Amino acid sequence: MNHKATFAGGCFWCVEHAFHELKGVTAVVSGYTGGKTEKPTYEEVSSGTSGHLEVIQVTYDPAQISYPQLLDFFWRQIDPTDTGGQFVDRGSQYRAAIFYHDEAQKKAAEKSKEELGRSGRYQKPIVTEILPATPFYPAEGYHQDYSRKNPLRYSLYSSQSGRDQYLKKVWGNDSCQKPAKDDELKKILNPMQYEVTQCSGTEPPFRNEYWDNKKEGIYVDVVSGEPLFSSVDKFDSGTGWPSFTRPIESKNVVEDEDNSLGVKRTEVKSRKGSSHLGHLFPDGPAPTGLRYCINSASLRFIPKEKLEKEGYGQYMKLFP
Repeated sequence: MNHKATFAGGCFWCVEHAFHELKGVTAVVSGYTGGKTEKPTYEEVSSGTSGHLEVIQVTYDPAQISYPQLLDFFWRQIDPTDTGGQFVDRGSQYRAAIFYHDEAQKKAAEKSKEELGRSGRYQKPIVTEILPATPFYPAEGYHQDYSRKNPLRYSLYSSQSGRDQYLKKVWGNDSCQKPAKDDELKKILNPMQYEVTQCSGTEPPFRNEYWDNKKEGIYVDVVSGEPLFSSVDKFDSGTGWPSFTRPIESKNVVEDEDNSLGVKRTEVKSRKGSSHLGHLFPDGPAPTGLRYCINSASLRFIPKEKLEKEGYGQYMKLFP
């Protein structure tokens, strides 16, 4: 009979990917648990407002793999000394935790944590929480099996997140992590996409794919697939590049200071993909007064009629 195990280790893409490879694991579902609201969305969880953590729920056959073995594998996927998140993903929603489903799991988790602390592998205390299981809510479709659906994009994110490098340093070849290579990235991006997203390049104005696109839909990171902008917030800025008044997922957009031209500008990047997107200017229309000036080469457009099929169905609500 199959049993359940629930683990939080930062970005669920990475933890899900690792556990998929284990013999005896029959299913791995990315989702949310530990919060107080029912059926939270990714936007609510990633903003930290719902109180949930990103987790995976593992279904396993105890005749093939034991719970202590799962625990041992789990420690090899995380930084158990970090209280503020995991690697590039910061915030309480990304902290590591073990959610036990019965008293036996609780005792096994506590024993495993104590043994890891005594091992001398870490100079800092082991702070990963051991908590009772609470209602589990599966994440949106586009998050499920992400590494299998988008292997090259996943490999890029995993490598750039800092997770691979850390686990390699702590565990060596036993971490089961494979860093991405630059030539893998070049397989999924054309030269302009690579120049823009990886080298902070700028495509020609008025000669790019989406500057004049008026179709309804959303724009996602061409590298990671994370949702960024919506046609609802798109406007004609007269610049020749796609322009938006705001992102649809603020947590997916990172702002950095950019002095490359000798003047202070605000660079816009995607969080998971770490892709250069464009720049942010304070000269946009109401209601925000902002202009996110974005390169088409950093985006992939998903029309409204394909949102459900591609796993972004929750964004249908943007288009009444």
